Amino acid sequence: MHVRNFPRAAIIVAALVLAIGLGALAQDPPTPKHFSGTISDYTPQTGVSGPWEMRGTWSLDLKHDAHAADFSVALNMTHDDYWVSIQTTPPTVVNDDTAAGRHPHTHHISVADGAVSWISDNEFTVTGGVTVTLDGGATPFAAACEFTPPTPPPCTLTVDVKGGTLVQFSNITMTFSGAPTGHFGPQAIHGVVRLPKKPDSDDHDQDHDHH
Repeated sequence: MHVRNFPRAAIIVAALVLAIGLGALAQDPPTPKHFSGTISDYTPQTGVSGPWEMRGTWSLDLKHDAHAADFSVALNMTHDDYWVSIQTTPPTVVNDDTAAGRHPHTHHISVADGAVSWISDNEFTVTGGVTVTLDGGATPFAAACEFTPPTPPPCTLTVDVKGGTLVQFSNITMTFSGAPTGHFGPQAIHGVVRLPKKPDSDDHDQDHDHH
């Protein structure tokens, strides 16, 4: 009797394994851990010696079960045609790329161990104390942003990553508070999510190639 029932038991176990596997496939895909993209926006016309063009690349890594994140931006800023034109009488566009004209400069912006808040399956925010450099050195507002934990940071950056019905994560904004708003403005600075994640298989293949 036991010999005859064994095949049936095996079939039942196989069916259960298949059902579990299909159920796992039907679930939502795991949340990406690595994000990157570009920033492309302008500062306001007034209050920040603007408008400034802002162009750059960013990356974001979720960690600690997506409860914290590291965020960084490499940003180039320069005065646009409008700003240059209003500096002359009559207003004309002057192709002056020197420091005295369009004032081109760079910023490296970073948040370490920012707090992650999930708003929905396709939107989350990262908030934390922000560090900003100017052409690789200190900014004029660096002293105003210094703090010693556990004192709350006086200068923060809030990053919002969200998507829509077709692309889970497509848009990003970053918003400063504190002293950096004097240069970047208090408004949300917009960008795009270019790479929601790097497949683990790619990492494995690249590691294998290096060996």
